[in-house]
Amino acid sequence: MKKILLLACVFASGILQAQNRNSYSGSIDLNNVVDDKLQVFVALPQTNQSEVEYHIPKIVPGTYSISDFGRFVTDFKAMDSEGSELELERLSDNKWLIKGADKLQKISYWVEDTYDTDKGNAIFEPGGTNIEDGKNFVINTFGFFGYIKGMKDLAYEVSITHPEGLYGGTSMIDSNDDPLIDTFTAPNYFDLADAPIMYSSPDTTTMMVGGAEILVQVYSPNDVMDSKFVMENVSEILVAQKDYLGGTLPIKKYAFLIYLLGGPSLSGGFGALEHSYSSMYSLPEVNPILLAQTVKDVAAHEFFHIITPLNIHSEEIGNFDFIDPKMSQHLWMYEGVTEYSAGHVQVKHGLMGLDNYLSVIEGKIAQSQTFDDSLPFTTLSKLCLDEHEDQYQNVYQKGALIGMALDIKLRKLSGGDYGIQDLMQELAKYYGKETSFKDDELFDKIVSLTYPELREFFDLYVAGPNPLPYKELFSEVGLEYIASGTKEQLTMGNIGLSLNGETDRVYVSNLDDVNEFGLEMGYQEGDEFLSFNGAEVTPLGFQQIVEDFRSGNAEGDKIKAVVMRTVNGKAKKVKLKAAAVMVSMDVENSIEINPNATEEQISLRKAWVGA
Repeated sequence: MKKILLLACVFASGILQAQNRNSYSGSIDLNNVVDDKLQVFVALPQTNQSEVEYHIPKIVPGTYSISDFGRFVTDFKAMDSEGSELELERLSDNKWLIKGADKLQKISYWVEDTYDTDKGNAIFEPGGTNIEDGKNFVINTFGFFGYIKGMKDLAYEVSITHPEGLYGGTSMIDSNDDPLIDTFTAPNYFDLADAPIMYSSPDTTTMMVGGAEILVQVYSPNDVMDSKFVMENVSEILVAQKDYLGGTLPIKKYAFLIYLLGGPSLSGGFGALEHSYSSMYSLPEVNPILLAQTVKDVAAHEFFHIITPLNIHSEEIGNFDFIDPKMSQHLWMYEGVTEYSAGHVQVKHGLMGLDNYLSVIEGKIAQSQTFDDSLPFTTLSKLCLDEHEDQYQNVYQKGALIGMALDIKLRKLSGGDYGIQDLMQELAKYYGKETSFKDDELFDKIVSLTYPELREFFDLYVAGPNPLPYKELFSEVGLEYIASGTKEQLTMGNIGLSLNGETDRVYVSNLDDVNEFGLEMGYQEGDEFLSFNGAEVTPLGFQQIVEDFRSGNAEGDKIKAVVMRTVNGKAKKVKLKAAAVMVSMDVENSIEINPNATEEQISLRKAWVGA
C-alpha cells in the first residue's frame, strides 16, 4: 500500500512537471507484472483542444512492415487532475480519441508483450517487446509509449522502476541517482522510439572506439554466450569501421543489446533492428562458435546505420509518420549500401580474404535472381509495405549489389581515389542528423558531388528495370564473371563437413559422395580436423584455410592433414596425405581473378578492396 501511495505521489509530481515544461512524462514499474502485462502511466502536455488523439505506432522506422503495437494495449483510461475518467473512443488498433482534452492530465493502460502473444501476426522479435518477470524485459519504447497527434516533437521523459539485480542497457543516459529507478529523457518522440532498453542480469562489456563508448549487453538464459565473447568478435570490425569512416565516429555512445532465445522465435526469424545509436538483436541460444560470424556480419551492418539513416535521410524518415507512413524510394541506400559496407569493410581491412568476399558477392547475385530483377529499385522501395512486400528482402541482395556497382563506378571514374565510403561521408556532412533531403533530389545531389556519368547509372539500374552489368563491372577491377559454365578447382574430397559442438572442431560428417582425393587421403566419418595443409583448423578460420589451399596450390602438390580419430574407443591423432586433385565443377554467377588483368585493372581492384 505504501508503494502505491509513493508511486501516486511521484506520478503526480511528474504530471506537474510535464504541464510546466510542455512535455511528456511516462513511467513503468517492472516489479508489477500482472498476467504477463505491464501498466504504463503517461502524464501528458497541456492542450486547449476539446478532443485529442493518442497514438501508438502502427509501424516504426527500419521494420518496413505493419506491426500495430496498439493491439497489445488494454484497459486504456484517460483522467483529469482529480482522477476522474474522461470519455474516450477507440478509433482503431492504434488510436484513441480523448474527449474533454482541455482537462486531460494523464492516461494509463496495460501492455502485453509480443514475444509470446496470440494476438495475430507475430512481430519480428528485435522490433518487439518482452516481459519475463524478474528475468528479462525488452523495452522497445514504441511498444509501450505513444504521443498526442500533432505533438510528437515535444520532449519525452521516461522513468522505469526495476527489480534489484537487473540492469537496463541502452544508448540513453540515466539521469536518476536511485539504483532502482532509471530516468531517460529524449528531445522528442522520434528519438525516444529510436532508443530500446533491455533489462536483464548484468552481463555487459564496454570499450572505446573512435571517441565513442561501445556497450555490449547479452541476455543468455542458459549462460551459453556472454558479452565478453561478443565484444571479442566485434571489436576488430568496430575498429575497422572507425577507420573506414575516417578515424572518428559521429556518435558518443552505442549499444548492442542481444537477446538469445532458447527455442524457436514466434516470428520464425532471427536478426536485428537498427537504431541511430543502438541495435537490438534476437538470436538463437546455440554454441557461440556457430554464431560468431553471424554476430560479426549483423553487427557490422547495424553499426553502419550510424551513417544512414541517422545522418543521411529523406523527409519521409526525418518526419516519420508512425500511423500512416510514406516510404522513401531509397532503400538501395538505407539498407543496400549499409549491407554492402558491412562486407566491404571486412575485406578492405583484412578481416576477410578476397576469395571469401567474392563468394559472398556470388551468393548475393544468386539470391537476387530469385526476386524480380526487372523491378525498378525505387519502385520496390516506395511500395515495399504493400504491392511489393514480397520483394523486400532483395534490399539485402540486389540493394547491396547496387552499392557495390556504384563503388566500382566511382573508383573507375576517379582513378581509384574516390569510392562509396567517401561519398557517404560527404553526404553525411552535407545533410547531417537535423537536415532531410527531398526524395526526388538525392540522385541529382550525388551527381553534383561526383560525376555526370552516374546519372545514366541511376536511370538504368536503380530507377530503371535493367539488371546490373556484372561482366562489365567486374572486368573493370580485373575479375571474370561467369553467369553459367564450368571451372576447374582443387577438391577437398567432396566430403560432408559439420561442427562438433562439444569439441568445437570441424569433422567429417559423411562420405556418401567422396571422390578420388578423399579416398586417397583416407578420411573416415567422425574425423575431426586439427590441421590442414599446414594450418591449424578452427571453426571460424576453416573457410579461409580452404580458400588458401585452393588459391595457393596446384594439382599434384602434396597435401597433409592431421585429424583426431576415435580408434577402439580411444581418441588418437592420425596423419593423412594425398596429391592435390583438380576437378571440373558446374558453376553459376562465378567470379574469378583474371590472370591476364592489366596493371590498371589490378590497381583499381586494390583501390576497391585492398587486394
